[in-house]
Amino acid sequence: MGKYSFTSRVRFSETGEDKKLDLTSIVNYFQDCSTFQTEDLGIGFDWLEPQNLVWILARWQIILHRRPALGEAIRVTTWPYRFTHAIGSRNFILETEDGELLAEADSLWVYQNFKTGELVNIGDYEARLYDPLPAREMAYAPRKIRLPKVDPEPQEPFPVTVSHIDANHHVNNGQYLKMAENYLPEGFEIGEMRIEYRKSAVLHDIIHPVLYRTEGELFIDLAGDDGATYAMVHFLKK
Repeated sequence: MGKYSFTSRVRFSETGEDKKLDLTSIVNYFQDCSTFQTEDLGIGFDWLEPQNLVWILARWQIILHRRPALGEAIRVTTWPYRFTHAIGSRNFILETEDGELLAEADSLWVYQNFKTGELVNIGDYEARLYDPLPAREMAYAPRKIRLPKVDPEPQEPFPVTVSHIDANHHVNNGQYLKMAENYLPEGFEIGEMRIEYRKSAVLHDIIHPVLYRTEGELFIDLAGDDGATYAMVHFLKK
């Protein structure tokens, strides 16, 4: 299949105070686009679940050029560009109707048996259907987020609630981003966001946020009681 696209329009429920599409909604559009592709190829949830298979998102890098405003028509496009053993890499772009680039992204996914937790090699059947294309030319960030050598700023812990949980019974990927956005300083316009998912939080877990600030950057470590990171988020100011 290669590339897959769908069109939409920015809804009021997807905007922030500035009436522009918020970052979490952009992430949701990207994830929905990859889900739609997988479903339309016939290797979606109904095909994966009987085999105990699941795609786990491991990381995002999203570069924001312009956030579209309420009512703007948009087009979301995705394509996989590499499969290596149990790892899949996928690009995304968000555009206006006439082709203006609004956002571009890179992502890394892990193919896994959700009952045993073991990694599963991506089969020839799945790879052939996805029909990978070349990777997008963009400014790729390092795969790992490295915390700066500055004093950590622990924040008030909070529990995982039912509203954070998705169909996989752990905290939804977009929810970690919403948690992190709560610590953005006023007037911080995001130019780029990176996030690593390292461990799944579940209902009633306690999240311990720790901030690390440098000029024009904010790092948020969303960790558990034991100090192990659930998700690491890096915001770069535009």
